[in-house]
Amino acid sequence: MRKETLAIHATHLQDETAASIAPPVFLTTTFERSEDGSYPKGHMYSRNSNPNRDVLEKGLAQLEGGEVAFVFGSGLAAVSAVFQCMKSGDHVLMPTVGYYASYKLAEEIMGPWGLQVSQVDMTDLAAVEAAIRPETKLIWVETPANPLLTLSDIEAICKIAHAHNILVGVDNTLTSPILQNPIQLGADIVMHATTKYIGGHSDVLGGAVIFKEASAWSERVKRVQILMGATQNPLDCYLLARGLKTLPLRMREHSKNALELATRLENHAGIEQVHYPGLPSNPNYALAIKQMPNGQSGMIAIQIKGDEAKARKVANRLQLFQQATSLGGVESLVEHRKSIEGPGSTTPGNLLRLSIGLEHVEDLWEDLNQAILGA
Repeated sequence: MRKETLAIHATHLQDETAASIAPPVFLTTTFERSEDGSYPKGHMYSRNSNPNRDVLEKGLAQLEGGEVAFVFGSGLAAVSAVFQCMKSGDHVLMPTVGYYASYKLAEEIMGPWGLQVSQVDMTDLAAVEAAIRPETKLIWVETPANPLLTLSDIEAICKIAHAHNILVGVDNTLTSPILQNPIQLGADIVMHATTKYIGGHSDVLGGAVIFKEASAWSERVKRVQILMGATQNPLDCYLLARGLKTLPLRMREHSKNALELATRLENHAGIEQVHYPGLPSNPNYALAIKQMPNGQSGMIAIQIKGDEAKARKVANRLQLFQQATSLGGVESLVEHRKSIEGPGSTTPGNLLRLSIGLEHVEDLWEDLNQAILGA
């Protein structure tokens, strides 16, 4: 089945009580045992499994082209589960440009437990290979990378990693499984903060890890999910499964709006630089078309002509774009990223990150134009 069909039918949950088309939500903590002590429906306790969680995991695995998937209460909980599969002394290679909290998790929380972590420019393949150590077990890739939307060549990195018997995990949050499928490009693990595009309505937190194939590592993640208890509740699983059904349509419109706005902003007198991989002028354009042939996401980063104060003025003048930390919802958001990341951030002070929503593109353009000109 094609993605549009899979998105709707992969999370179907048959209702045996009323034959409802919309699936029921199993808001139960525990499940009844039969007389012989077994669990006839396969569920014992909702931390271990739940019907709503099962269908969400199966749907995500199918959309990403993986064999098994596991969902968690947040994106960082999903990243943490992967890192917890390594032992003291193991090494993970992470990008220099990417979601800052993922690196802080590895450094501040897992580091004292003995996990070794280092950063490398993932756009430099020679640097990636040179950074590999005998104890390297995982290369963690984020592409497009937050917040500059730089791209890394997934297929090339996987070839390097697999030559050294190293697994590759890809944070696919900024594109969704509709636009980019790292497993098809050789990746072993895919992670999503399902809070973003998969949920799509800014009303649910979640994370997911999808494995290309069942393995000792995937079994370990399953045990972490159950024993560490960072599982997702049934209602949130229901909302995310519902979000999957409209994901192809939403991603098409997010990408269409973003490309149109990026093209116009690139020629705006008040803009220093536009970071969007779907622009032909972007240095990663050829790679973007190869890795994301169906659209290059709804995220744009713009650098305002001027300093940090000027960028903050632009953000404050926007009317339709709401200032908030997140992305992927139906509403457009703006964020001054450096002030969120803190004093150690390498993000330019004049940069604003835009999450382009599903409003009419002309309304969004008029809002951006007036804010830039009036700041």
